[in-house]
Amino acid sequence: MPGLGGCPWRPAAVAAIFLFIAMVVVHPLVLLFDRHRRRAQHYIAKIWATLAVSMFYKLEVEGMENLPPNSSPAVYVANHQSFLDIYTLLTLGRCFKFISKTSIFMLPVIGWAMYLLGVIPLRRMDSRSQLDCLKRCVDLVKRGASVFFFPEGTRSKDGKLGIFKRGAFSVAAKTGVPVIPITLLGTGKLMPPGMESNLNSGSVQVIIHRPIEGNDAEKLCTDARNVIADTLLLHGYGVH
Repeated sequence: MPGLGGCPWRPAAVAAIFLFIAMVVVHPLVLLFDRHRRRAQHYIAKIWATLAVSMFYKLEVEGMENLPPNSSPAVYVANHQSFLDIYTLLTLGRCFKFISKTSIFMLPVIGWAMYLLGVIPLRRMDSRSQLDCLKRCVDLVKRGASVFFFPEGTRSKDGKLGIFKRGAFSVAAKTGVPVIPITLLGTGKLMPPGMESNLNSGSVQVIIHRPIEGNDAEKLCTDARNVIADTLLLHGYGVH
């Protein structure tokens, strides 16, 4: 993890380098035989994320039975509190494609690994890039891959859940796959936005909710946000 000081950072960094090399080695075979889901890359990413998380904070996952099999495409959505969210979600072992702003791909090792995983680039405030991103998501889902959205569009600045954008739910409605809502608790307290050089002590909880199905993007959006919002309120978090 970038920016974390102290002894635990060193073994995490060494592990990251070796696991990134493993990603590079298997990449040609992945492109030949599993271009869309990239299961081998995601397996390595899960090991990477699990090692990193175990060194820095305790993780509790609830609702694993609600995850569809890796062979079943879905649209995953979650609230977004911290840089730690993606590390945390990669420990679930599902081959979903995140969407990330293009500047992150320039980060050494982490950005390069995201490219190998097939993370989808997005130029914010660029309507053409947004449209291309959604088209690519629809294509990936139709080809058997899953996609992951943070529907708020960016990390919460005050810890409260923001308004959801409809893009993720349009993808689900067009492709007929379920939406899997996930609530993240605690990542924002461990590493708040703008304070990536610090990591506070504590724990993180991931709650995976039951799949939501339908062909109405607006209703999917409302239902998914309500599930996440109710869970956040139940645990003492705020909602806009």
